[in-house]
Amino acid sequence: MDPRLTLAGPGLAALELEGLVRADRFAPTRPMRCVLPAAAIRRSPDDAAEQMDQLLFGEAFDVLQPVQGFAWGQARRDGYVGFVDTAALAEGPPAPTHQVSAPRAYAFDEPSIKARPAGLYSMNALVEIEARDGRFAKARDTGWFVETQLSPIGLYQTDIAAVAERYVGAAYQWGGRESLGLDCSGLVQQAHFACGLSCQRDTDLQARMGAPIEAGDLRRGDLVFWRGHVGMMLDEARLIHANAHHMAVVIEPLAEAVARIAATPAGEPTGYRRVVGADLF
Repeated sequence: MDPRLTLAGPGLAALELEGLVRADRFAPTRPMRCVLPAAAIRRSPDDAAEQMDQLLFGEAFDVLQPVQGFAWGQARRDGYVGFVDTAALAEGPPAPTHQVSAPRAYAFDEPSIKARPAGLYSMNALVEIEARDGRFAKARDTGWFVETQLSPIGLYQTDIAAVAERYVGAAYQWGGRESLGLDCSGLVQQAHFACGLSCQRDTDLQARMGAPIEAGDLRRGDLVFWRGHVGMMLDEARLIHANAHHMAVVIEPLAEAVARIAATPAGEPTGYRRVVGADLF
């Protein structure tokens, strides 16, 4: 089993894995939710450890064990396993009614744009609306959003490429999923989530999604893969991707990206995929 997606170690594993993995002991997980705009999922229980993924506000994290001020567990939305600072979590599962549909949004202390803002909250953050006042909606664990920046759960966007374009200019951040900074696979994942489609976290996992296509058949929304990198086509010639060369989300001709990346360890493209719908995951 992939250790990135399997909540198990030699001493302890999640109860639902009993009979599937070897462990000295099995225990149930404790549901918690992220109460910060974004929180790192780290490789080890250390603030300086590598960020492998992120939780966004309102996402569930199933905790198996506390470790040195961190919680070891698994993100319910994309299945990633790692360590999250316990200060970013609150007890109990989320019960979202809406998700943030703007690239980023503030929540205010009062139902007024003049009130003190908190955030920024990224697209696909999950919120539970508790009250309304005019154009504002009060969310559990935070403040008042302008409701036009939210969408009810179940009402999704329909063009993954259009979602990706809304991130142009966002900074490159390894392991990031927030709209202020994200990496190549984070951009692809966020675009799919906004359209109600499931999506794995890392490039090699995303390379199994959908169906293979030929380079000459590329169209809007198709994915182009390299070793350790992925981008999305906006049409048959232009690519959008978060990349460490520009340190940002950019749009560029695919031919230029291929030529530049060929001179790096990533080499030539390794494949092209088309994700038509959730039935192909």
